[in-house]
Amino acid sequence: MTYPTLQNDCFLRACRRQATDYTPLWMMRQAGRYLPEYRETRARAGSFMDLATNVDYATEVTLQPLQRYALDAAILFSDILTVPDAMGLGLSFAQGEGPRFAHAVRDEAAVARLAVPDLERLRYVFDAVSSIRRALDGRVPLIGFAGSPWTLACYMVEGGSSSDYRQVKSLMYARPDLMHRILAVNADAVAAYLNAQIEAGAQALMLFDSWGGVLADSHFRAFSLHYTARVLAQLRRVGTDGQDVPRIVFTKGGAIWLDVMRSLDCEVLGLDWTAHLGRARQQVGGVVGGAGKAVQGNLDPNVLFAPPAIIEAEARRVLEDFGTPHTDARVPGPTHIFNLGHGINQFTPPEHVYALVEAVHSHSRAMRRGG
Repeated sequence: MTYPTLQNDCFLRACRRQATDYTPLWMMRQAGRYLPEYRETRARAGSFMDLATNVDYATEVTLQPLQRYALDAAILFSDILTVPDAMGLGLSFAQGEGPRFAHAVRDEAAVARLAVPDLERLRYVFDAVSSIRRALDGRVPLIGFAGSPWTLACYMVEGGSSSDYRQVKSLMYARPDLMHRILAVNADAVAAYLNAQIEAGAQALMLFDSWGGVLADSHFRAFSLHYTARVLAQLRRVGTDGQDVPRIVFTKGGAIWLDVMRSLDCEVLGLDWTAHLGRARQQVGGVVGGAGKAVQGNLDPNVLFAPPAIIEAEARRVLEDFGTPHTDARVPGPTHIFNLGHGINQFTPPEHVYALVEAVHSHSRAMRRGG
């Protein structure tokens, strides 16, 4: 399958730690409920699952933020819970209540039934990837994604969202053998799922370890990091266009583990707003001409409720916390991809995003010029 030539590769270059003219920007959940056009499309679709499983709708909402803002990447519109849904757990979304599974995984029999799903059950995702890639027409790269094995396990054992993770942590402590079985199946399923997204046209991948930060330090490595590494080890390295496919790992609350996460076989580490980008750069960013990770993040999403002047000031602060990225096009070096520290809030005023995008692009250009 061939696609049009990419016109804006700034995001991919930053992922590869190559010099860029400005700091690229995209936002987690950039296609979503804060946009009135998204809400209109969802109303036409009838439900979230009807929206996510319809290729035309998924393509439409993926491109909606790009029609408003000068973003440097698109991210597939889907949900991290499509994989356990394909395992037969019965995913649904009740209005205002978040995701629920009809069948939680809490005992030996339920764990024994788990298996890597038939990827044909997820064909709608891969068809959406190809459709979006065609619709982008080379404008910006397309990011595919999945939930980490641990994050998926949290939802699968809890049966949905949780405020205390009581069920999943009780299982982890009481029956670590069962938890490791869940995580192993999840890791292999996620790897197969992401490889299929690459085959369909994804140009970068992001692994959302959204709940890794709820683990105790003594258990993060064994129950989160180990299985994230298992996913990464299985991923294809080359996309449909013959180019490498950068991989981003985002662990919410994970800045305290950067010293061990820097050994992950990925190109980019994402950070939430509790991290200091300058310190992260020192820990994982490497030096000009040497190896390291690109860093992604990390504006507090709630900044976008402030007046535009404050948004602009906070965007400049994040850029300056990281410092000036390297500018030597001949060698790799420390690079930064601007993002929020988590997903954009559904109540965000859409016009405030304009102020953010303009501030990031203009100030990051000025930093490179020494201004």
